[in-house]
Amino acid sequence: MRAIMMPSQFTAEISLTDARDMAQRLGVRYDEIPITRAFDAFVAALAQQFEGRPWDTTEENIQARARGTLLMALSNKTGSIVLTTGNKSEMAVGYCTLYGDMAGGFAVIKDITKTLVYRLARYRNGIAAVIPQRILERAPSAELRANQTDQDSLPPYDLLDAVIERYMEQDASLEQIVAAGYPEPEVRRIVRMIRLSEYKRRQAPVGIRVTHRAFGRDWRYPITNRFHDDEISFDRGDPSLSKDAVVR
Repeated sequence: MRAIMMPSQFTAEISLTDARDMAQRLGVRYDEIPITRAFDAFVAALAQQFEGRPWDTTEENIQARARGTLLMALSNKTGSIVLTTGNKSEMAVGYCTLYGDMAGGFAVIKDITKTLVYRLARYRNGIAAVIPQRILERAPSAELRANQTDQDSLPPYDLLDAVIERYMEQDASLEQIVAAGYPEPEVRRIVRMIRLSEYKRRQAPVGIRVTHRAFGRDWRYPITNRFHDDEISFDRGDPSLSKDAVVR
């Protein structure tokens, strides 16, 4: 097992400290490969094409894809398989980057929601404290821009995972989820994101099935342009529903 830390200019020092600490606790090989120079090279190559356009998720995605390229190069050179890090919550709503953090050969936690990831981590620490406590206490962040947290783009994970479980795993309708006490605007937003992200999930690595219904063979939704069912109609003119507005 080998861990690769790929810091950028947005990586907090405590992220580096915690990564080194955890790798030492686990006894795995640990290497650091900064991506700042690679990112700067990509931005410089695209400078003329991007002239006059503001920073947005494009530059965030370039960072993730620089990391994906480095990991796949190491995989090619060493014959090792890259384990992707995306969980079910991120895969559900597209909070992941094609050819970036989705690059790899096996998705270990793709059927485990974010809240369950934390529960499992705390359970594991109850056996032996291999995960630094600060990792479990900090607000989760992709660290692709300054002061970023996941909740800048997503509903709170408790709400997100509850809706994913009911809608995706239990086949509950939007009306049933709202009737269970969840706020309708957020339920509609989450369901929209789940449906709009199908094209990404079709390109995701295979992974372990944990629940009775995982994305993949257990779940299919059309990716045909402008498809919608009777429950929710997608307004492509609404910027809040734009893929780039909610995904990285």
